[in-house]
Parts: sequence; C-alpha cells; structure tokens
Amino acid sequence: MPIQVLCSGCGSRFSVSDRFAGKTGPCPKCKKPITIPTPAVQAVTIHEPEPAAPGATAGQAPTIPFRRIEKPIPVTAWVAVGGGALLSLLAAWVVGFLSRPATPPAWLLLAAAFVLAVPCVLLGYAAVRERELEPYRGRALWLRSLICALVYAGLWAVKGMLPAEATAEMWQWIYLGPLFVVPGALAALATLDLDWGAAVAHFSFYVLFTALLRWLAGLPPL
Repeated sequence: MPIQVLCSGCGSRFSVSDRFAGKTGPCPKCKKPITIPTPAVQAVTIHEPEPAAPGATAGQAPTIPFRRIEKPIPVTAWVAVGGGALLSLLAAWVVGFLSRPATPPAWLLLAAAFVLAVPCVLLGYAAVRERELEPYRGRALWLRSLICALVYAGLWAVKGMLPAEATAEMWQWIYLGPLFVVPGALAALATLDLDWGAAVAHFSFYVLFTALLRWLAGLPPL
C-alpha cells in the first residue's frame, strides 16, 4: 500500500511504496532528506463468542427472558381493606336504620358512592390488572383511580335520575345493564389499561359491593 509523504522543506506531496517505510531519502524536488513514516498497525483483538442462550438455534438471535419480580400486596393492606369493608357494611346498616322510613338525601348517596369507589377501584386493579404490564404506582395510580371512581359514582347518579318504575323489576336490567356496564368498563379500560374482560369484572365488583350496601341501608339494590 503506498505511503503518503509530505516534504517539510518544499511542501510537496507524493507517494512512495511501503517497502521504503522507515528509510531516509532525498525529496524529488528540493532534495531535502525525508524519512518515510512507518504506517501505524492497529492490533485487532478477536474475542471468543459468547455462549448461546438456552433454546437458541442456528440462524436465530438468542433470547433470554427477563425475570419479573412480582411484589405481592402486604398482609396489612388486606387487613385494612377487610376492616374498611366491614365498617362500610356496618355504617350502611346504621344509616338505613336511623333514616327509615325516610330515604337518605341524594347528595349523601352520591358522596358515599364516590368515597367507596376509590378503594374498590384500587383493590380491583390489584386483583385483575394485566400481570405482563408494569403496574401503575404512586401519583399516577391515584390520579387514574380517582378518574375511574368519578365515572363509577357518576353512573350511580345517572341511575338515580331514571324513573322508579323503569328500574323496579330485575328483568328490566336485561336492557338497562349494558347501558351502565359498557361505560363503566370503558372507564376502567382507559384509565387502568385493563383488557375488556377484566374491565367488566372491575366495574361489576364495584356495583355488587355498593348494591349490597344499598340493600343494608334499606334502598333498592339497583
């Protein structure tokens, strides 16, 4: 490979064969002695190939699955949720006992629907969330849960606006049920990234629990 040479005397550039590397000779123009530089040789290190991952075949890139560490819900959290549920059932019975035969005010029912929705949304998310996805935590989880809880409580408010005769019989919910289940499931799907089946189960858990509380309070469950 030819070596490029620059004469420091006259500034001429020319090429010489690499067999003259390291030798000294006169410049073809100004005759000043020039030492032909030796081209730098970079050492090439060949590394031993890494061992293939288990199950890898020829022509395919080895894949090593990441091991996800699942953090279970602490026992204290389950105890707190269970205690809160029992207190809610007792409070519903006391409110119903004290307010009979009158009906609790609408604002109280709506406030209770939202307050109960928040722990139901959090507990339901822990139970039915997609395990392959990184769970929401901290501020993101609380913000999404509050939005979902608002929708859930709002659906109870919409139900309260319906005429009493439209919801008096259980068979009527064959037609009314989808009008409430679909928006509730869409809220869980959009805020908590649940799939459709899990979103329906998430909303149904809230409806069943609040329906039980309404029954204890002396109100129509649905």
